[in-house]
Amino acid sequence: MAEDANKTIYVLNGPNLDLLGAGELDHHGHATLAEVERLCGETAARFGLTTECRQSDNEGALVGSIHEARTKSVAGIILNAGIYSNTSPALHDALTRGKIPTVEVHVGNIHARASGRHHAFAAKAAFASICGFGIDGYRLAITGLAAKIGANSSAKTDVKALA
Repeated sequence: MAEDANKTIYVLNGPNLDLLGAGELDHHGHATLAEVERLCGETAARFGLTTECRQSDNEGALVGSIHEARTKSVAGIILNAGIYSNTSPALHDALTRGKIPTVEVHVGNIHARASGRHHAFAAKAAFASICGFGIDGYRLAITGLAAKIGANSSAKTDVKALA
């Protein structure tokens, strides 16, 4: 990764993810959004990266964050668009036009849910999609994004920690 490159990752979370740990515990688990944000910051720091975490129930705000990421030339995006993954061509278009390395994350396994949840517009604009690992999916996403953009780990990577 070039020395002058922006080392910020946007972690964008969509509708109702501020309620993690408060509902659908069998699908999403007990972790809170604050725990997700802490995990993301700690994981990014291992690669000399920082995170800017945002959550919005508003599709337009998420699109605006993607446009801002392009303007600021951020290193990458981790996106959990929630239900907007299944309904928002606008998020897909913003990601496609922004050309920022993106990993789509879902806390639960979207393929174990109703068939309407299997299609994800955002996934088609991302270079990878992770689902079903709980909040560890965010850690896996940042690790994969770091590899994609050439950010080196400041600490020896523990393979067990990645599983």
